[in-house]
Amino acid sequence: MGANLKSITASFTVIAVFFLICGGGAAVEDETEFHGDYSKLSGIIIPGFASTQLRAWSILDCPYTPLDFNPLDLVWLDTTKLLSAVNCWYKCMVLDPYNQTDHPECKSRPDSGLSAITELDPGYITGPLSTVWKEWLKWCVEFGIEANAIVAVPYDWRLSPTKLEERDLYFHKLKLTFETALKLRGGPSIVFAHSMGNNVFRYFLEWLRLEIAPKHYLEWLDQHIHAYFAVGAPLLGSVEAIKSTLSGVTFGLPVSEGTARLLSNSFASSLWLMPFSKNCIGDNTFWTHFSGGAAKKDKRVYHCNDEEYQSKYSGWPTNIINIEIPSTSVTETALANMTSMECGLPTLLSFTARELADGTLFKAIEDYDPDSKRMLHQLKKLYHDDPVFNPLTPWERPPIKNVFCIYGAHLKTEVGYYFAPSGKPYPDNWIITDVIYETEGSLVSRSGTVVDGNAGPITGDETVPYHSLSWCKNWLGPKVNITMAPQPEHDGSDVHVELNAEHEHGSDIIANMTKAPRVKYITFYEDSESIPGKRTAVWELDKTNHRNIVRSPVLMRELWLQMWHDIQPGAKSKFVTKAKRGPLRDADCYWDYGKACCAWQEYCEYRYSFGDVHLGQSCRLRNTSANMLLQYI
Repeated sequence: MGANLKSITASFTVIAVFFLICGGGAAVEDETEFHGDYSKLSGIIIPGFASTQLRAWSILDCPYTPLDFNPLDLVWLDTTKLLSAVNCWYKCMVLDPYNQTDHPECKSRPDSGLSAITELDPGYITGPLSTVWKEWLKWCVEFGIEANAIVAVPYDWRLSPTKLEERDLYFHKLKLTFETALKLRGGPSIVFAHSMGNNVFRYFLEWLRLEIAPKHYLEWLDQHIHAYFAVGAPLLGSVEAIKSTLSGVTFGLPVSEGTARLLSNSFASSLWLMPFSKNCIGDNTFWTHFSGGAAKKDKRVYHCNDEEYQSKYSGWPTNIINIEIPSTSVTETALANMTSMECGLPTLLSFTARELADGTLFKAIEDYDPDSKRMLHQLKKLYHDDPVFNPLTPWERPPIKNVFCIYGAHLKTEVGYYFAPSGKPYPDNWIITDVIYETEGSLVSRSGTVVDGNAGPITGDETVPYHSLSWCKNWLGPKVNITMAPQPEHDGSDVHVELNAEHEHGSDIIANMTKAPRVKYITFYEDSESIPGKRTAVWELDKTNHRNIVRSPVLMRELWLQMWHDIQPGAKSKFVTKAKRGPLRDADCYWDYGKACCAWQEYCEYRYSFGDVHLGQSCRLRNTSANMLLQYI
């Protein structure tokens, strides 16, 4: 790293953390924005599903193995114990499906601090395979971020939102975390949430609305939260959640799908990720609390607009679940969902996102699956009757000054499944007979057959369909600036810009620009005009996987540049320019064998240091490279 760059990053030590870990900052010319010392900002990381270590809080003797469980032993994730004492490990992970309590013989609780989210299973072999936030923190350290500027807020990702608060007072503690950060550093925080961490943060905002006086709610947000970065957010749910419910998803762990299904269905959080319709909303719990209606849980309103019944698939690309059940005994609920029926043949039932979220699926297969009643119980008690709000309803833009929605795209992603009875006992009683994928402009089955449906021009991130990820485009206003730029370092010759593109609320907005083959792009949709005093941006990263996006160097670079832009008093625009991208770190410099010199001569130079083993390592940033950053303001 050049000396100049080091001195500058030292001057803005803490800023980098929060823009690095959480992204951009405030536009300096806006009177409603934060105008204090940016080194006072704090960064709050909310990890996603299964991205927090769980540790034992019991003494459990495991027979036939020398590996027992003792207090503070790692449970999630300790692959050694998983392989040698799987029954004990299962007891420490599973929850009661009805009341979400621990197994009588073992209990686990989330670890705390940054170490709880960096590597789930530390070790020479397992560490790199289970790394989540470690690379992100290395960037923060490289840019000189102070240790107390980054705060992780791990949680028990097995629990529903109400149980998180009821058992662990998680949302009370999260509120205190923001308030403590403000007192400790003197400035607001930047929230960086990944995957299900966004669901957790959304619930916190709704919980906070009821916790403090209404007139102080927005004031509290403005004082404590400077920006929110939603990364890989399943805004309308993920189809993998229902796949896990019916057949189990192992995530590469050495357990059977049946065991994975038993665990998943004991975790009420699995339903938190259930797909749901964009056309169905619940009642406004905020107002019912003040009108005396909060106690009338039986009379909660959940209604869908006309579009839900006039269009197909609840707005999703296709029916999410297609399931064969024996035709000898078909329930009344199932009859309402029949798509075809022939005498003596199995009955094929198809279910949309709405019919998953409202429990129609589980009612239809009650007679064929013992988990259905348990799932219906969790769905009604912990989600439909949630005392704060029904989380299985579409998002609105959070009332935060600066909102950045970031996700991967253009990867083959599962959007639907065909299930049939396997002939085996529970929990292996269903088998996936086919999978429907969204590809560019079409839907295809696992065998390669084209499937009818509402195929979109863009696909998701391999885990969450594009329909769900891109819901945040509805947060953009009627006029949007679109910029498409190559992800690698570039000189600006392949950057496409469309200013003031028309955007109709409720419809997608696509960058109709020509892409060079074999080049990965990042597309920015930026709006800073539709809501006075607020900024909204959506970033789409080509070919970026859902689980790896927090390790993406391209994402971290863009966050750093947005931070650098925002701390400059002379910044002329709301967002950083994308016209050119040069190297930011020594690691970005490399040797150009064709020209026999370091590439990017404007930024990099050959400077050998003892220990370099190849020419690329000796290419380092010039000492004047820090001044090059001024181009981004």
